[in-house]
Amino acid sequence: MTAWPSLSRLSFRTKINCGIVLIVACISIPLAYLTWRAAAGTLQAETRKRGLVLSENLAMRVSDAMLSMDLLRLKNMVDELKKVDDIVYAFILDRDGNVLVHTFSGGFPVELRTVNAPKDGAPHIQLLDTGREFVDDFAAPVVIVGTPFGTARIGLSRTKAEAAADSLALMIVFYSGAAMVAALAFSTLFARRVTERINRLRAHAEEVVKGNLDQRTGPRAQAACSTVLSCDKRLCPAYGDRDRRCWLTASPGQRCEGPECCQGCPVFETQKGDEIQDLAETFDVMAVSLKTHLDELRQAKQELSRQERQLRTILDATPDLVCLLDENLSYLAVNRAFAAWVGADPRDIVGATDRDVFPDDEGRAMHDENRLVLATSRPSDREVAARRAGAAVWLHVVRVPIVDSKGKAIGILRTARDVTQLKQFQEQLIQSQKMESLGKLAGGVAHEINTPLGVILGYAQLLQEDVPAESQLRADLQTIEKQAKVCRKIVADLLGFSRQAESAKIEMCFNNSLMEAVSLVRHAFSLERTAIATDLDERMPIIYGDPEKLKQVWINLLSNARDALAPGGGALLVRSRLFAGKQKVTAWFADTGPGIDPDTRHRIFDPFFTTKPVGQGTGLGLSVSFGIIQDHGGAITVQSPVPTGFFDDMSLGDNPGPGTVFVVDLPLDHEETLGGPRSADPAEG
Repeated sequence: MTAWPSLSRLSFRTKINCGIVLIVACISIPLAYLTWRAAAGTLQAETRKRGLVLSENLAMRVSDAMLSMDLLRLKNMVDELKKVDDIVYAFILDRDGNVLVHTFSGGFPVELRTVNAPKDGAPHIQLLDTGREFVDDFAAPVVIVGTPFGTARIGLSRTKAEAAADSLALMIVFYSGAAMVAALAFSTLFARRVTERINRLRAHAEEVVKGNLDQRTGPRAQAACSTVLSCDKRLCPAYGDRDRRCWLTASPGQRCEGPECCQGCPVFETQKGDEIQDLAETFDVMAVSLKTHLDELRQAKQELSRQERQLRTILDATPDLVCLLDENLSYLAVNRAFAAWVGADPRDIVGATDRDVFPDDEGRAMHDENRLVLATSRPSDREVAARRAGAAVWLHVVRVPIVDSKGKAIGILRTARDVTQLKQFQEQLIQSQKMESLGKLAGGVAHEINTPLGVILGYAQLLQEDVPAESQLRADLQTIEKQAKVCRKIVADLLGFSRQAESAKIEMCFNNSLMEAVSLVRHAFSLERTAIATDLDERMPIIYGDPEKLKQVWINLLSNARDALAPGGGALLVRSRLFAGKQKVTAWFADTGPGIDPDTRHRIFDPFFTTKPVGQGTGLGLSVSFGIIQDHGGAITVQSPVPTGFFDDMSLGDNPGPGTVFVVDLPLDHEETLGGPRSADPAEG
């Protein structure tokens, strides 16, 4: 069991040598044995034939000497036979079995006389063992005139014959060994030739594994394809190339499907080789094909990487929340906006589910919605509400199923867009439409009320002249006059809100307008322990506007800021900056009061909305101011609390805060104001 693994670890050259030697041995050893056996048998048969011939000749020759009883002559005849190497003995017996002559020098062995005799008048052969060797004993009858007259006996050594056969066997073994050595030598040369080519193939395969696809292992062609075919197509890859057999092996895309397409090709017939050459050329073609395919794959990989980077850049640049989920509703990929939305690293999100990423209720709802889209293979488009950092957020979520070739949903592409601002714009649009309708109604009502109100005020003033000064009637008329004036103020505010009053816009200094409003209210505010600080741009920007209406806006903003302070007073800051690059001028009206809560902040510009007690405000001041600023092409916004560092450069005493700041932006209309350097936005500092 353990021999086969050891054999498998031998080199191919050793296996070829061992195989050839084994084949020669398997052929030569049985052949030598059979040859030896055949030679030994043939030699023994020839020896017996020779012994029979010698014994019969001796019987014929001694017949005359036996008739004359010439013993000396008989002795000479048997002694002549003794001179032959393989004849052990010879002797003559008479008809009575008496020994007449023999060749034994130490006396005739008596037991030898009767161990063999002719049978039926014919010679007989008997194998004898003398203790030292085997002897073939030949007994031939001596016949004179048809009458047996005695026996001629000859002993031939079989051991010597076998020694000759053994010598022949040794010679056969020697020549067989020489043949095996010669076979081993030739097999070594053959194995070296074969294994060198196979080793080149192995080395080529190793280079291919390492990525070196430019090497060639096939033999150089005897002549180039173009030479054999007398081709002048110099653009062909195989033109003048002897490294490859033909244009098919030089052009992987043009390879034939099998050897039948090469039958009858003169190039193939001219360059045809053995199977190893075909294998080597196949390796070369494989390397060329691999190189071509790898180059294509590298180009495709580079293109895919470039497209992936572009797609990733696009996805990361979009503010939409984009994610890709698999059929198990686990995240496969997310963009940067999505990762920032959930506050996690994209690598941590991949592999998680909505239940892992979002809060319990929100994650469960999103998971159920994803499961429904995956089950029905239908897209989903809806708006959902969520909360982030304590604020309500609206998202427009689109879910699109990703289907395979069979139409089965295998994933979901989900995008979510923050539409909170759009929702706010929609609400503002609806509110603007309401305000437009309300303004038209207020304008119409104000016009209808203004005339009778003027009549009431005029008659109240006339009647006061006809009654005593200290009478109760005069006091009542003064009350009527006072309340009529209040009504006239409300009507004026309604007319301002409806924007039906004409504006007289002229060139004016923005800072002078601010300072006039501050001067009008500074003394009254100081009586209520409210200080006003100013930080105005020294470049004195010029705008185009209505000084009286803008002054009304500044006074409204200052009055609201004063009313927002605590009962113990506080500080106000009026700041202006020119932004030449943005073609605008900005004013800030900030207070150090308690600020405005978020639920109130988005309603403060609504008409008739006020946080003041009943009888202390109509709720039209900010609405009218908002309309005046819009009429001037500007914008007014509110921030609460005041941005950090807003009061750092001012000495406003204690600043309990968090405070509120109204920001008013008005456009510039004069080229002479555009050349100054751009100032920093205080609200951004």
